[in-house]
Order: sequence, then structure tokens, then C-alpha cells
Amino acid sequence: MIRLFRQYISPRKTVFIIGEGILIFLAVSLASFFILGRETGLVSMLRIIWPKVLLISLITQLSLYFNDLYQTKTSDSNIDLASRLIQSIGITSITLAIIYFLWPDMIIGRWIFFVSLIFLLLFLVSWRLLYSVVIKRKMFAEKAIILGSDELARNIVHEIEGRKDLSYDIASIVTQNNKQGIQEQFNGIPVHQGFDKLCDLVDAENAKSVIVALDEKRGIFPDEELLKCKVSGINVIDGESFYERITGKLLIEKIKPSWLIFSDGFVKSKISRATNRLVGLLLSALMLLFLFPLMLLVAVAIKLNSRGPVLFVQERVGENGKVYTLYKFRSMVADAEKGSGPVWASEDDPRITRVGKLIRKLRVDELPQLWNVFKGNMSFVGPRPERPFFAEKLKKTIPYYNERFSVKPGVTGWAQIKYAYGASEEDALEKLKYDLYYIKNMSLVMDLTVIFHTAKIVLLGRGSR
Repeated sequence: MIRLFRQYISPRKTVFIIGEGILIFLAVSLASFFILGRETGLVSMLRIIWPKVLLISLITQLSLYFNDLYQTKTSDSNIDLASRLIQSIGITSITLAIIYFLWPDMIIGRWIFFVSLIFLLLFLVSWRLLYSVVIKRKMFAEKAIILGSDELARNIVHEIEGRKDLSYDIASIVTQNNKQGIQEQFNGIPVHQGFDKLCDLVDAENAKSVIVALDEKRGIFPDEELLKCKVSGINVIDGESFYERITGKLLIEKIKPSWLIFSDGFVKSKISRATNRLVGLLLSALMLLFLFPLMLLVAVAIKLNSRGPVLFVQERVGENGKVYTLYKFRSMVADAEKGSGPVWASEDDPRITRVGKLIRKLRVDELPQLWNVFKGNMSFVGPRPERPFFAEKLKKTIPYYNERFSVKPGVTGWAQIKYAYGASEEDALEKLKYDLYYIKNMSLVMDLTVIFHTAKIVLLGRGSR
């Protein structure tokens, strides 16, 4: 995998996305050539209309992204893919119609657009069929061998099998003892016993990496064989690090404090902190001014729908464990926890009002948190702000939970876009895996990725409760 801006990217998937973008641009260019450019030539025509072609290409790829057509899962069916592809073309058409209405100079021509749709469907379907063949045959995938057969090894294999876009092919599992039933646990992947001929197996399988996924290393760690592989040019990767690389989260049940101490990441320079604060201050101020009319309408709707205050005010735990006051639009009935005490919100929570359901779905209830960002209590991106009651409880039961308070909480975050709303201790554990990954690898590019994906979630109305 390729590491870029502290993130690991599948080279095969990167080529697929870039290649599809080029094909979309080519489809619109060819349509334009058939309608306009036969006399002037393709190159001369593109010099004039390339911004219009680029606009259609960008809108098309954004529509594909918003319809999850760059999220390759094992559950994808051809009918589902075809349906989402048609929806993407429809969304592209509607979006372009709005842009052309507001910006008439960017209109490329009605007939060109219709002919482009024919080329688009032909190219996109052909490209995706080719990509599916590449995935099924495991072409351009890096062969790897996993050392170990316990829970960590099973977790890694499960993730690779569930993500068809990962550029890895597990050629073999190597275990010290040939336990009964191991073959069945790894869905037919060959299992070899003994570490003494590890490098010979790597050479025979033409593997490029050895993933050391031993749950217990004491007394069985094959240091001589692994060193021999390493100096031969084979990548030797720690299992916990590899899991982080392919999942975007930390397997906190397995990692030890020493792993966190000596691993890359957790970089928080004064310049990055100052930049983050300045951007948060300016952007939150602009958004508060721009969104004030909408917030006023929401306030009126809340007041007309149910008795009680417009704003929901609650204490949350911020950076370095400092408690601050968080502001949200009230989406539940007044005094919702008067009889129950602190509880997590549940799906179809009866305490949520009619207006509350709508503003939660659209995430409008979060808008007053812009004031928290302006004041410096929060950032735009960071771990979800937790209540002191739950924070104290979770510190006692979940390892490394206190480390999430080393940065400011965020209006949105890596855990929020990667995992559905959590309403239990198990969910809190799962979300912490993503929070620690974010804190370890945080960067401006990662923040922009989170914000962009959050916009997608908000527009599609996903993940709210």
C-alpha cells in the first residue's frame, strides 16, 4: 500500500479511481468531437471547451462517490451496482442543470450531453467489469504470509476478505502448532506448521511481505528467520500495525503501551495547533453569520413544537479532561433524563420530538456547536465530546480511553464517519479504536477528508439518532 499524508492507500483502487476519471473526461470529449470538432480537430476543440468537460467529469465522479460506488464490499451485487450507477447519472444531470441555470456560460450543449451519457455508460460499465475481473483474480495484489493463527491473524484475514479493494493476497498462514480446525478458520488458505523454514516458504510463494500476527511472542518469536527475510528484501510488518493500515483503526485490545510509545504518529506541533485554532476561529465566525437565518428558523420551529428551551446545554469533557458547556438545538422533550438519569440515546428514542427527528436527520441540531468552536472548546474535527458521567465510567473499563482527551473534541470526527452512532460500552470501545487512529495520524488532509465525508453523510441523512 502507498502511504500519503499519514494515510495508507490501496494502489489498485487509486489507479481505478484515476482511470475512471480519465474515462469520464474522454467520454465527454468524444461526444463533443462528434458534435462540434470534426472540422477543427480534437485538440483544437479541447483547448476551447476543456473547462466544461472537466466540470462534467468532476460532477460525475462526485455523484459516483456520493452513491458509494467507490466503496467495494463483498455484499455488492450487479443489480445494486447498476441501480446506483443509474442514480449517479441522474444526480449528475440534475446537478449540472442547476449549475447551468446559475452559470449559463458553462453549458456545453444539449446534444453533446446526451451523446456523452451513452459513452459514459459504456465506459463506466466496461471499466467496472474489468476491475471486478482484476479483483476476482487477485491481479496486481501484493502476496503476503501471515505468521500466527490466533485472534489477531483471524481479524486481519477477515478484514482483507471483507474489503475487495485492498491490494493484498494472503498466500499462506504459518503457525507453530498444527491445531485442529485451523484450516477451516481461514477459509481454505493453506496453513503450514513450523517457523524454521519461513524464508523458503516466502520464496516459494513469491510473497513480498510477512505479517507477524502472533498473539503471544514470548518463547516462540522466530527472530533469526524474520531477520533473514528482512535482509533479503522482504517486508516484515507487525500485525497490529498492519491491522491499523488496512482498517483505519487501532486494535486496542491487543496493543501494549510500548507499541503506542514507539510507533509513528501523535505529532502535535505548535504551528499545526495554531493553524487549526485560526482556521476554526475564522470559519466558525463566517458560518455563524451565514447560517444565522437558518438557525433562527430552527429555533422558532423547536419553540412551536414543544415546551422548553430552544438550546440544549450540557457539560462535556474537553481537551486534557477540562469540562466545558456544549450547546445544541434541543431535539428531545424538556427534562428528558429527569426520571432515568444519564442514558445514551437509542434508535427511535421516544423522547425525541417531531422537529427533533428532522433536525437530527439533517444534523442541524449540531449547528450551535459552532459557538463552541469559536470559543475554542472544540475543533471542527476530533473525537465526539463525551459527558463526564460516561467518561469516568468508560475510563475504568476501556484501555487507553483517557488518551482521547489529548485533543479537542470535534463537531464531526473520524469515528463518526466510520462507525454508526454508539449507544453502549461495546460501541464506545469500537469508536475509541477510530479516535485513537485519528489522534495518532491527524493532519490537515485527514481533517478535510472527514469534513468532505461528513457532508456526504448529512446530505444522505445517514447515521443519526
